[in-house]
Parts: sequence; structure tokens; C-alpha cells
Amino acid sequence: MKFTLVLGLALVALTSAHIPSMLLTEGELEAQFEQFKSTFGRVYPSPEIELHRKSIFRANLQFILRHNIDYFNGDSTFSVSVNNFTDLSNEEFRATFNGYRRLAAVSLADSVHADNDVEALPATVDWTTKGVVTPIKNQQQCGSCWAFSAVASMEGQHALKTGKLVSLSEQNLVDCSAAEGDMGCSGGWMDYAFKYVIQNRGIDTEASYPYKAIDESCEFKRNSVGATIHSFVDVKTGDESALQNAVASIGPISVAIDAAQPSFQFYSSGVYNEPDCSTEILDHGVTAVGYGTLNGAPYWKVKNSWGTSWGRKGYIFMSRNKQNQCGIATKASYPVV
Repeated sequence: MKFTLVLGLALVALTSAHIPSMLLTEGELEAQFEQFKSTFGRVYPSPEIELHRKSIFRANLQFILRHNIDYFNGDSTFSVSVNNFTDLSNEEFRATFNGYRRLAAVSLADSVHADNDVEALPATVDWTTKGVVTPIKNQQQCGSCWAFSAVASMEGQHALKTGKLVSLSEQNLVDCSAAEGDMGCSGGWMDYAFKYVIQNRGIDTEASYPYKAIDESCEFKRNSVGATIHSFVDVKTGDESALQNAVASIGPISVAIDAAQPSFQFYSSGVYNEPDCSTEILDHGVTAVGYGTLNGAPYWKVKNSWGTSWGRKGYIFMSRNKQNQCGIATKASYPVV
């Protein structure tokens, strides 16, 4: 559900002499906050906590309004919106949902995808239309993005190999891959997850090992394996052409990005272009499932794990061929089935 009053306020502000202040009246703020609580089922444990969350909501709403004025004026290629994270500070948001942790100093992969020939590739690729991408999932308040990224690329490769799309278990990785270096809800790395599945000789189905969004003891069941892999490949670091080649010729690719900016927290539509993004300081695992061009802007189609109420029904279009913006090609990898 999109917040129509936010749109209306931004449009009104375009003709206002008070754009720099963008002050909300108490009535406008109250209406937005009540709509937010109703939409996302917020019930706070005390009046003091609700007041604190309302204060954070106000600051975030001001950011959203200011950004969307830039968007409506043509000064930004993407819009932002009130969503499930609007009562969280950016610091809280990053600490809870951005769980990519790369601890190894060197690559663990057996090989590198260095083919960066894009001349013969199609102008647009979208694996979500090919029956190899499961519906959007939700990691909830657990830093397990790395597990969702790894699972999405394994689901894709398994479907391409067998013709059967099977939803695989992120919880299996959260609970069982500590020996490889992952830390459950405290973070992890997709390559560690691939290493675990190789050594474990499989990963369970989601149906047999459902997601709980908490760290628990390992309950892997050999007779519930949904897929196996025998190796994994790293895409040449920082090379967007190599990543494009991999997405087009291989399938969904696990990628790590910098998702720390408030603009990412509230992304809604358009092609995400954030010059403050880092190409090296990465904190979130997602999956590149395609690429294309929107209104002249090249993009990567990226599957996130924050539910369908975020972004483009759970997806984001991220800038492509903009000097590896947000590090999307810095640590990309994929499993081999």
C-alpha cells in the first residue's frame, strides 16, 4: 500500500514558498503515523515508546518528502516512500537487516567468471519471467540476507538444471553453517553458505525446514534435501560487464551491495542512483535476477528479502554501468549444480 498523502504533500510543496523547511502540521503527521500503524500492524508496548517511534517517523517522513520533491523536479531517477521501516532510525535499520559479513581475505571459489563480452547479449534479461525465481521472501528482524541471497541463486541454478523450481531453506543455512564462518542472524557470506552446502551434500527444502528468523540448533534432514551443488564461481571483481555476462548466460547471481543509505531503506520505484554508495563497504546480500533499461537509464533487476511491501513489490532497479555503483559487481558469485 502506497501512502497517497505523502505524494500529495510533496506535490503541494512544489508550489510552496516554504520548501526548505517542509514542516508537517501535527494533523498531517498524525494522519500519516496512524495510517502507518494500521498498514503495518504496529502496536507499541508503552506511550513513551510510541512517542519515540513517532519522532523517528517524523524525521524519516521529512526525508521522504524532500527526496520526492527532487524526484518530481527531475533531479532524481527514483522515488522513496513510507514503508515497514519508517519508524526505525537508519542506524537501527542497518544493524537489524543488513547482515552481509565477508570475513575471508581471499576468494574461496574454485574459479572466476571473467568473460565480459556483452556484444551478443540480449538488451534485457529477466529471470523472474522464466520460472526459475521463487516469490519474494522476508528475512524479518534477522540479519540473514546472506542466506536469502545464496538460496535464491541455488534455487535458480537447480531450476535451470532440473526444470523444477524448489523453494530452499534459508533456516538450514542460518542454523547449520557456523563451521564455515557464517553467524546466523548476526550475518554471513554467500560463499560460506555455498561451501556449507557442498560439504553437507545438500540443502533442505523450505517446506521441510521453514524459516523462523532466529538462531536455532541445526536440524538438517538428509531425506529432505531439495538441491545440491558441487562448486561455486566468483564473478570478476568490480567488472559489471562480467556480471552482465553471468546474469545473461548463467542465471540469478548472488551479489553484495552497500544498502546503508536512507534512500535505499525507503526505495519505492525508478532506477536507484545513489552517488554516496560505496563500492567496497558492503553490508547486504541480494540477488541479481536480470537487467534492462528504464527511461534511458540502464539498471540491474535485484531481488531483495524484505517482503513485498518494500520497493517494487520486493525488487529494486539499481543503476547499471555507473562505475560499479553500490558495489554490485564487487563480490558477485554463483553456485554450480
